[in-house]
Amino acid sequence: MTGTTSGRGVAVLGPGGVGGLVGALLTRSGADVTFLAGDATAAVLTGHGVHVRSRQVGDVHVPARAVARLDEPVDVVVVAVKQTALDDALDRVPPEVLGDGVVVPFLNGLDHLAVLRARFGTERVLPATIRVESTRVAPGEIEHTSTFTEVDVAPGGVAPERVDAVRALFDAAGVPTTVHADETALMWAKLGFLAPFALLTTAHRAPIGEVRTAHRAELEALVREVASVAAASGAPSDPERTVAFYDRFGPEAKSSMLRDAEAGRPLEVDAIGGAIVRAAERAGVDAPLTRALVARLGS
Repeated sequence: MTGTTSGRGVAVLGPGGVGGLVGALLTRSGADVTFLAGDATAAVLTGHGVHVRSRQVGDVHVPARAVARLDEPVDVVVVAVKQTALDDALDRVPPEVLGDGVVVPFLNGLDHLAVLRARFGTERVLPATIRVESTRVAPGEIEHTSTFTEVDVAPGGVAPERVDAVRALFDAAGVPTTVHADETALMWAKLGFLAPFALLTTAHRAPIGEVRTAHRAELEALVREVASVAAASGAPSDPERTVAFYDRFGPEAKSSMLRDAEAGRPLEVDAIGGAIVRAAERAGVDAPLTRALVARLGS
């Protein structure tokens, strides 16, 4: 990897919708990728590879090396599990095996950064967000339904040359990556958009088209509340722009949290809504709408 001397490759923790897609694109670009997953999933990936059906890049089918636990140092670990699975999943990445590799988390919320920094060190965790719609329909089978896959990072405590190396790695895989100076602004830019979308589509069990019409006042009020928490936390916010963005969505668009609810999977209520409630408490502002939705969805 540019900016390092080892060329040790990449590990992808969590080969689901996001991790499977990113890992496949990295493999296609020539990167040496190892997927980290449970024994059953690892066996399927090793035997059959990863197959992506993508609206952006067409069909991609790549061979895969998959193991249950990182067994050699790598230059980059992409963390693509859900927040609900993070603690258990991190057992697959022993810090002493990782060495000085850079950890790039594609998780929702804010609080995972502190968890990862406590485990791996601030100098090895690169704050990041990804914009993509991608779902695992079976082990090694990925449906990429968006026409984009875009990454944003902020240096945090990572050395500039290593940030540049990560950017170059993703760019080479066809994943445009932008480096931002402000970590707080970066993380809130995604959370401020995601939280109202996820919480309200899930609470009403409805796609965005129904939420923005039948529940528009609630949507606008929640967007303003989340924007106020972001501003109090030191991030820029533009609630009118957020609502306008929702208005451009296809009416049948669903959040990943709603899809998880429909499938009976654990919900990232605490990672998304809980993060806003905790940020509001730290900043000394109120977030009653968010708090009520967190209580409702968490019950």
